[in-house]
Amino acid sequence: MQAQEIQALIENHIADSQAQVTIEGSHVHLVVVSPAFAGVSPVKKQQMVYALLTDQIASGVIHAVHMKTLTPEEFARQSS
Repeated sequence: MQAQEIQALIENHIADSQAQVTIEGSHVHLVVVSPAFAGVSPVKKQQMVYALLTDQIASGVIHAVHMKTLTPEEFARQSS
């Protein structure tokens, strides 16, 4: 699976999201920013993203996912 495909999958299924995707072999590194994450626990945020990648993880195409899930406000604070 290509980085652009993962990015599109996330951005099409998590409201108003922006995803940065880097792939190293079968490891995927994600930064996902969305207002949909506001007030959501860190575990629930990750579950939202993992749910979109279930088939690729089950098939072994994706072996590991490392992610940061942030609201736009958290992203702005982290970037400054």
